Amino acid sequence: MSKAQKTRKPMASRTKGAIVLCVMLCITVILGVLSVTGMTLPPDGLYKLLPWVPTNAQNWPESISLGLDLQGGVYVEYQATRPADMDDDMYNYLIHSTQDVIRRRLTDKGFTEATVTQLGTDGIRVEIPSVTDPNAVLDLIGSPALLEFKSPEGETFMTGEHVRNAYATTQSQNNSISNNYVVAFELDGEGTKLFGDMTSASIGKRIAIYLDGEEIMNPTVNSAITEGRGIIEGSFTQEQAQSLAIQIQSGALPLTLTQQKVDTISATLGVDALQTSLTAAAIGILLVMLIMIIRYRLSGVIASWALVLYIIILFWFVAMLPGFQLTLPGIAGVILGIGMAVDANVVIFERFGEELALGRNTKAAAKMGFKNAFSAILDANVTTLIAAVVLMLFGTGSVRGFANMLALSVVCSMFTAIIISRILLMNMINVVPGKPQLFSAKALKKEAQ
Repeated sequence: MSKAQKTRKPMASRTKGAIVLCVMLCITVILGVLSVTGMTLPPDGLYKLLPWVPTNAQNWPESISLGLDLQGGVYVEYQATRPADMDDDMYNYLIHSTQDVIRRRLTDKGFTEATVTQLGTDGIRVEIPSVTDPNAVLDLIGSPALLEFKSPEGETFMTGEHVRNAYATTQSQNNSISNNYVVAFELDGEGTKLFGDMTSASIGKRIAIYLDGEEIMNPTVNSAITEGRGIIEGSFTQEQAQSLAIQIQSGALPLTLTQQKVDTISATLGVDALQTSLTAAAIGILLVMLIMIIRYRLSGVIASWALVLYIIILFWFVAMLPGFQLTLPGIAGVILGIGMAVDANVVIFERFGEELALGRNTKAAAKMGFKNAFSAILDANVTTLIAAVVLMLFGTGSVRGFANMLALSVVCSMFTAIIISRILLMNMINVVPGKPQLFSAKALKKEAQ
């Protein structure tokens, strides 16, 4: 290889590295600006890059769903009464049915961000953001929906107050269980007589079932139902049968609920808590970045750059993914994830510095640093992710909010530490080759020796 070729190769690498870093910088700036200001596109102002954002949202910060502790609202806790002769499977089914009924009532009334979760074995917690009158919400949860059974002529002959139970089950035929799900229901004494008289007179005709004025079923009467028990057949999946059973049961809650606690959280308190938390987080992040730059020099700059991308990517996912709410415990999960992202970079750059101290060139030292640090980073993040998943599965309320944010933070931190930091560092080395002292103080110690 000629001297000119040897000279052109480092120049090409330096140019390529500079181009990659410039592109990454442009991407970071663009994402950062959009994160702060959002982007309004004609004709309806919808932020097109986020398809899950409601059409009235102008930018992604507005599309982040805030939890009750930040947005303000009402929460109430109930305890369900368990009948003495009910087995565990049926009770668990009714607990979940009760939650679904409450959730459906709130959604139908416009409280789409309300959350209904189970507390222990017999408790239910309901959180409704942006509500100032708790009595209105309690009346909505406790009041029965209007369930009507209408004759073939369209006249109401029975209401939901006579339905004792409704549930999804499989139909037994010839001592075997078919794969078709049906909806089974039970009526009280008066309902048994009303339904028996109507079905006896309506064989071959259709009886419609309405919930709050909306038709949910229109089954054909195949035989008279005079014993207060019957099934509604159809080509139902398990989910469809369960949904229909819940709708039939929603004339009254499946279980009797006793109110244990109710409280109102001020929206002002939530805003103050959010501002205080974000201010504290910003100060902490800036201090961490400063320490990283002082300790690791250009490597610290790379780590800070990757940390900025981590924060942007994390909150984009919070805005995009359905089911995520930003709560005070969730902010704690984000900050913990930031700590893990910084910790991963510390491990990488310490290994990088050790390799430089052994006399390796910067590129070889960087590759060995990432290789030697990978197992430690993976172990730490996987164990934290397992803990987050366990909390997601068994936690409720604020605990689950913390777990959701922690799990998302861990995934984003691994991506930025292992991939983004590597891209940035390797291209920075291409831009300033042969200068290990710019990346680690340990290289200076090696030169002094």
